[in-house]
Amino acid sequence: MAKDVILSGMRPTGRLHIGHLSVLENWVRLQEEYDCYYTIVDWHALTTSFQETESIKDNIKEMLVDWLAAGLDPEKSTIFVQSHVPQHAELHLMFSMITPLSWLERVPTYKDQVQQLGKMGKDINTYGFLGYPLLQAADILVYRADAVPVGEDQLPHLELCREIARRFNYMYDRQVFPEPQALLSKVKLLPGVDGRKMSKSYLNVISLAAEQEEIKKQVNAMVTDPNRIRKTDPGNPDVCVVDKYHGIYAAAEHEDIREQCRKGAIGCVQCKKRLAQALEEQQAPLRERRNKILNNRSYLEDVLAEGAKAAREAAEKTMEQVREAVGI
Repeated sequence: MAKDVILSGMRPTGRLHIGHLSVLENWVRLQEEYDCYYTIVDWHALTTSFQETESIKDNIKEMLVDWLAAGLDPEKSTIFVQSHVPQHAELHLMFSMITPLSWLERVPTYKDQVQQLGKMGKDINTYGFLGYPLLQAADILVYRADAVPVGEDQLPHLELCREIARRFNYMYDRQVFPEPQALLSKVKLLPGVDGRKMSKSYLNVISLAAEQEEIKKQVNAMVTDPNRIRKTDPGNPDVCVVDKYHGIYAAAEHEDIREQCRKGAIGCVQCKKRLAQALEEQQAPLRERRNKILNNRSYLEDVLAEGAKAAREAAEKTMEQVREAVGI
């Protein structure tokens, strides 16, 4: 019996950090149950970084290494770069002919991101940025994916994808595309070391490739209870970034650590040392695997070449049906 198909991807806009790890762990689990396509979406990176392309190739390599070190297996999943499969662009073009402009303008993140990035000095009032949810739909539907692992913020994009699938099937009276469903994943959301959203632009991340000293440095920079002056002062773990990390990386001891904090029985320095040790225990094996993979250039090239070949074959089967339906 054929497995259901899953498609997911990441933009190579920078190095991955530990906030991405729970997503990768979910992908690793999914590859045991589904026919998975995992893509490094370099065309999507151009939607907001079209003037900053010098690092994309390096970012693709680093991302692939992180994926493999986290446990993605090219024997179980199809791993490839988006631009190596031209059928994505062809289907995107087809969809652009039938998609009402208003559908794209109403995507909730569109105007918000135009404004937010505009404040950062980026003008993304471009056709490519307006149409990126349509390219996402092509990414998904070119493999006729049954499901997509997403967070709640991506649900409007997936609903647009389903609307496009329905519109195409109705207009051309063919059941070419399924309507992919959301696989809502409980991603462990981690704040940056300063309490804000974890983002490389804020310099508040812990890289997946971080060495032990970098982990210690970033943990020591974490924001704790500002009202706690002395070690013996009662603390409030609810306003402490370190506490949020303990909830994930020291789950079994979390309540005990919180209670000690409230009683002033454990100081912030000691608490940070415990967290740094817990993070190092997790990161060390991943870092070791990463370093071994990073030095095997031919293996990395083979993974992407084989992945692109398999992806093109699957995508071409869909495009044959699409071209026949459209009549070209």
